Parts: sequence; C-alpha cells; structure tokens
Amino acid sequence: QVQLVESGGGLVQAGGSLRLSCTASGNFFSINVMGWYRQAPGKQRELVATITRPGTTNTADSVKGRFTISRDNAKNTVYLQMNSLKPEDTAVYYCDAEIAPTRWEQVHDYWGQGTQVTVSS
Repeated sequence: QVQLVESGGGLVQAGGSLRLSCTASGNFFSINVMGWYRQAPGKQRELVATITRPGTTNTADSVKGRFTISRDNAKNTVYLQMNSLKPEDTAVYYCDAEIAPTRWEQVHDYWGQGTQVTVSS
C-alpha cells in the first residue's frame, strides 16, 4: 500500500531554518496535489501550503514570504523550506498527498505520520 514518510523536523532557534521532505512509496497510478499541514497542542490542524503536479502553489498567510513548498515528481517527493522560523511555528507537521491507486479508481488522501518542529525563543 501507499506510504508517506516525512523527515527534516527538529529543534531550531527563532530566525533559523529547516527543510522538511516527504516521499511517497508503494503501488499507485499517480499523485496529484501534495501539501503540508500542521497542528499545535490544543489547536486545530491547519493548512500550511499545497502544490499541484505542474507546480501551482497555495500558501497560508501566516507563513507566506517565509515558507516555500516545492516538489520533485520524478522522486515522488514534496519539500517545505522553512525560513525565519518563529516560536508560533512550533507544531507537528504532516504531509498529505492526493493519490489515485489505479488509473480507474478515484483519488484518496494519504497522510504521513508527522514530524515535530520546535522553535525556541
């Protein structure tokens, strides 16, 4: 089955940078939209950024100008470059991918296990 594996999370000081990666593996026909979400303790999950297969992006206002989403279709990988990090960026970051298991089946959303990002003041 399809698996999404995230990497790149960690502890960083305010103003620092991190780069998250998420790679899809397994059997599937195609990957459409990929994106990143985050959830802080006691808060709802929120969308961070999405990117279509051709490369059209959508970024949340809270991270616009600081975070950049990109993808490598040949590697089935989506990235999130996080610059000028703030303490309020602290959260578990989840990778999401819209995937068609076969050419005849409708797409499903697949989620990674999440990676912790902690920004100290």
